[in-house]
Amino acid sequence: MTVPRQEAGHRPIHERIADFSEVEQTLNDSSRQQQASRCMDCGVPFCHWACPLGNKQPEWQDAVYKGKWELAYKLLSATNDFPEFTGRICPALCEKSCALNLCIDAPVTIRENECSIIEHAFREGYIQPRTYQRNGKSVAIIGAGPAGLSASVRLNALGYEVTLFDKMPSAGGLVRYGIPNFKLDKYVIDRRMEIMEQEGIKFKFNTPVDLNKLPEGFDAYIISNGTPTARDLKIPGRDLKGVYFALQMLTQQNLRLAGQEFSPEETVSAKGKKVLVIGGGDTGSDCIGTCHRQGAKSVTQIEIMHKPPVGYNPATPWPQWPNILKTTTSHEEGCERRWCLTSNKFLDDGKGNLKGVEVETVEWVPDPNCGRPQMKPTGNKEIIECDMVLLAMGFLKPEHPEYAPNVFLAGDAKNGASLVVRALASGREVAAQVDKYLKDHE
Repeated sequence: MTVPRQEAGHRPIHERIADFSEVEQTLNDSSRQQQASRCMDCGVPFCHWACPLGNKQPEWQDAVYKGKWELAYKLLSATNDFPEFTGRICPALCEKSCALNLCIDAPVTIRENECSIIEHAFREGYIQPRTYQRNGKSVAIIGAGPAGLSASVRLNALGYEVTLFDKMPSAGGLVRYGIPNFKLDKYVIDRRMEIMEQEGIKFKFNTPVDLNKLPEGFDAYIISNGTPTARDLKIPGRDLKGVYFALQMLTQQNLRLAGQEFSPEETVSAKGKKVLVIGGGDTGSDCIGTCHRQGAKSVTQIEIMHKPPVGYNPATPWPQWPNILKTTTSHEEGCERRWCLTSNKFLDDGKGNLKGVEVETVEWVPDPNCGRPQMKPTGNKEIIECDMVLLAMGFLKPEHPEYAPNVFLAGDAKNGASLVVRALASGREVAAQVDKYLKDHE
């Protein structure tokens, strides 16, 4: 408690909005070790309990503090196959549960420390491809997102021949095609893929798979193709030019950075436009940062729910997830944010193009039956001028047919849209289920 929390911070705004490089900076090893020393090795480590992967934070924090970086890596990688993902983009459930957060509102910098460990491991050569003895059985994984990648690493280590199928040109799922480079540069995925391939995992890209007709010749299958259907806003004017799903822009931008070209007619760009982002979550935030880098004229974000309180919300005490105002690096770069607004219709300029959105203020009233609060339109309407709308309202949980007993679901395909860390945990869990199933049916 005598060592203050120190975050690595971010690149200056005027510099970072000119490119798509990662915005987060790093601390030197000495400062990082000092930050790790803040961990109190609690008798009941809530951080470990809160982490979907069951990471042993106190153990590897102590190793970092003592300068034992290789030991820290071994402890971390024992539970997390991709710390380079979670160390960059995880909302850090562990930090919300940290005793220092609960008592002085200054948790240990667990996420940043985790990222430092894995980057140290790559830099020092602790991570090397391994060779595993094969058991003669094979598993097909449909979808190379976090859950599929995690399952493939676990099963490969158990001796299975693993083949990953994905409809996209490369692995990563939403980590590659949904999350902007300024949060996670894609070389982070590429270097891990190289190791996975050297360890014997096979990838088949640009290969869509019909889930009703799975590839033949495998002993078991894992479906981890995420939540492919975005939640739509079916109001008048939805078909106007200028209304897009968030992933249409985010995915295309990531593909452009990877070298893919698009015709002017195909291009989804915020350059010179007044942009309205509908949805107040992380995807909406990613849209805001991307719009700044594309050269948007202005960016507004609206949310249908109340504005959360800053710092602490007595309505969501620990161990509930704290519903508090989140201001991201993208918000800091410039954005008007508004709450309690519902969208009534998209407005036409007379030529099939978007020119604005009619919105209406709503109130949230208690449900007399003690259920969820009810939304009540107020009649207070206005027009928000814009020539581009990005719908960032989440994804629909997929429905699946009844599969054969040797077919398993993992990640968002199983649970609906959630966090990367939960997808990784699901991949590990399903890998263990597949292993048990195949051993029971030998």
